[in-house]
Amino acid sequence: MYISYNPDHNIGYIRFKDTQGKVANTISLSGDLNVDMADDGSIYGIELLNANEQLKGTGTAIIVENQQSHILRELQI
Repeated sequence: MYISYNPDHNIGYIRFKDTQGKVANTISLSGDLNVDMADDGSIYGIELLNANEQLKGTGTAIIVENQQSHILRELQI
């Protein structure tokens, strides 16, 4: 998984797998949320437009939890 943020355009992106940039279809769920689908019908990634507003209140870190081991990892942003 790869998470990126472009502050110039205020866009966040969560990429689940590498398909060499070949997105087959983009589904717009709202004005601020798009889901990119791969050729095989699986989810390639999620695009957050106006990302800082959507993630408002999350602080200055991303917390990743392994729910099986209950290990938390904090990623500073």
